[in-house]
Amino acid sequence: MKQLLVCILCFSFNLVFSQEKAFSSFDLNFFQGNITEHNSDISHLITGHPSGFILSYNQKTFGNQAWQSRYNFPDYGVSFIYQDLKNQFLGDNLGVYAHYNFYFFKRHLMFRIGQGLAYNTNPYHKVDNYRNNAFGTRLLSSTYLMLNYKKENLFNGFGLQTGLSLIHYSNANIKAPNSSINSITFNLGVNYNLDADNTPEYIKHVDEKYTENIKYNLAFRTGVNESDIIDSGQYAFYILSAYADKRLNQKSAIQLGTDVFFSNFLKTHIRYKSVAFPLDNVSGDEDYKRVGVFVGHELFISKTSLITQLGYYVYYPFDFEGRVYNRIGLKRYFSNKWFGALTLKSHGAKAEAVEIGLGIRL
Repeated sequence: MKQLLVCILCFSFNLVFSQEKAFSSFDLNFFQGNITEHNSDISHLITGHPSGFILSYNQKTFGNQAWQSRYNFPDYGVSFIYQDLKNQFLGDNLGVYAHYNFYFFKRHLMFRIGQGLAYNTNPYHKVDNYRNNAFGTRLLSSTYLMLNYKKENLFNGFGLQTGLSLIHYSNANIKAPNSSINSITFNLGVNYNLDADNTPEYIKHVDEKYTENIKYNLAFRTGVNESDIIDSGQYAFYILSAYADKRLNQKSAIQLGTDVFFSNFLKTHIRYKSVAFPLDNVSGDEDYKRVGVFVGHELFISKTSLITQLGYYVYYPFDFEGRVYNRIGLKRYFSNKWFGALTLKSHGAKAEAVEIGLGIRL
């Protein structure tokens, strides 16, 4: 998790300070809502209406680069969230995020997506806090979505916004337990534009037709994770990926490839299943490796891109969470060829691992 924190913080600072001239705004939103019971195992943890606030710094874009016009001049920045989960066993969460704001309907409707890390004040402990089966670690991976009606500069740079937010916390099976928490909230806030009387005009760009030959990618991903069995141990995993991609236009590319998984936690999990559940017909000698094929999509936003992939295990000697898997995350291009990646691999809504990767696009 320490490596993950460094990656997210570096991405956040690079995001915010990447332009010479900053036209900036702040917003502060207070929220209250409900924890969704996506898993019956967390029903005892839903005892109130979570509340808190979201404080954000936004850097505006006006078309100095073509990608800004392509996405209707989004904002990007960093956020801080404090959330009281209204349950003595869950504690409070404090999170830091990198985010983008996208605008629709004459810039009155704002959609924000943020990704970062949160700190939990009262995680699981087998003696002191065994009821918290949602968070097995203090550091959590967190994502939040916000859909707001927004009016800026109503009075001396101040404006108002309101809408809905979805906040997700999970440690992605870095350590068990990990049932995770999702909150759906209503937020009401105020925004302040530091450059309300001195903002430039938007620069429109017209994209020319974009073509590119098929590119071939190699990626190596790693991290640590644990099975759902508490105290079964954290183990490193290694993933080798090879795939081809084809750019469709300036925004999108499609992918087709294969993954080879070396998930060391499965070695211990297989031995455990063979001893603890003899009726499951697990011998203990099953291979822990898996091979999958996948299709994917990559959405390019400047030097950062969002990847989504759907895969199927073609080599699957041991049954763990089903043969279908998915991956979602961010890539950051350091050059025309080299990239880093921070992704979440899961089976449906069940997370298996946070992956830190390095790759090359040839």
